[in-house]
Amino acid sequence: MSDTTYTAAELDALDRIARQVDIDAPADRVWDLVARPGWYINDGDVEAEPDLTHEADGVAVVRHPKLGEFRFRTVALDKPRYAAFRWIGTPYRDESRPSTLVEFWIDERDGGGVTLRVVESGFSGLSKDPAAWLEEREGNDKGWHVELEAAKAFVEAPEAARP
Repeated sequence: MSDTTYTAAELDALDRIARQVDIDAPADRVWDLVARPGWYINDGDVEAEPDLTHEADGVAVVRHPKLGEFRFRTVALDKPRYAAFRWIGTPYRDESRPSTLVEFWIDERDGGGVTLRVVESGFSGLSKDPAAWLEEREGNDKGWHVELEAAKAFVEAPEAARP
């Protein structure tokens, strides 16, 4: 991506990722997953019992044996419709540096099930160099496709069949 030139409007549009997936499950079941900080730290399969601890001031720490330690601050929880978390520390970025905001919306669909929407925003604040933040955005853009499918599979599976 570093060889590409973008206009200011294009960079503004690239400052966020928006994805969604339809899930055949009730909103409360989807909420149980979405309200868990860092559920999307995995190898493509949501973990039923992740290594998740909570610290003071709404900070949660997710430890993954292969991916490392990730820290999140809970920004908002509005059961069962909206959850927001801020990445505050990753193996690639410490807590003193800017971070992105991850927001989830759960919308009931006519006929049953829900649409789970995610927006991750604030990439342009990660670095003054657009090439640097666009590279990080590119990885997350691919990741949200995988994570929403993982959420769908996890939530739609019978509880006894969940990993």
